[in-house]
Amino acid sequence: MTTGWHCLHLYYKVDQAALAALSDAARGEGRDFVIKTLQSDASHAPVRMQVSIVSGHRADLCVMMMDPDPLKIDAVAQEIRNSAIGSALVPTYSFVSITEISEYVPSIEQYSERLQREGTSPGDPAFDAKVNAYRQRLPAMNNQRLYPEIPPFPVIAFYPMNKARHPLANWYTEPFSSRSNLMAEHATSGIKFAGRVSQLITASTGFDDWEWGVTLWARSPEHIKEIVYTMRFDKASAKYAEFGPFYVSYAASPEDAMAHLRI
Repeated sequence: MTTGWHCLHLYYKVDQAALAALSDAARGEGRDFVIKTLQSDASHAPVRMQVSIVSGHRADLCVMMMDPDPLKIDAVAQEIRNSAIGSALVPTYSFVSITEISEYVPSIEQYSERLQREGTSPGDPAFDAKVNAYRQRLPAMNNQRLYPEIPPFPVIAFYPMNKARHPLANWYTEPFSSRSNLMAEHATSGIKFAGRVSQLITASTGFDDWEWGVTLWARSPEHIKEIVYTMRFDKASAKYAEFGPFYVSYAASPEDAMAHLRI
């Protein structure tokens, strides 16, 4: 990739029968190997890697990874599979995507036009101040979209989504200007959660069965519920969004994750 990173969300479930069939020695060897494999600061690690403990019956462990090289990401999955406990860690769900700058992120010119439509005129000190502030923060915002840092928040939620193609609500037949305005409203709702929730949207058209993946990191579990509920009232979501399964997990070190899973 010339810009951005590949991204993989990989979910595992512990196969208790396979785990019980292992000798104590194999179990210990495999656990230590997987812990070493999942160290985010190791030389073999993708540029971003996070381990988390998953709530609910569909999965027990999540590994999220990002890197310019998709095979470096896949190598981690293969190391886990090939470990002494690989037979006991069964992949149950994965999501393949890439980071991107959305086409709905306004340029400086588009942002200026939006301010004018909202009633702020060029030459007004408020207009100049807003445009200059946006010009200064846009490069950092786009860099975070393409090369995201993982925030130090303990709660993670992931879900895939599409834009609807229903005959009465087809996102892809709406003009770009309408779609852009709807996404601007949607973004305004999300900004209200700054400092409590960090969001990453990755693109999966042509990579997976859904069009985007949404990863949310939150300071507290209730913030996940609040932001998802609040943003569902935006027209871009209420009329045009389709959601896949939600996975909620809690950030953990590889050592703590293995201990929690009783491996």
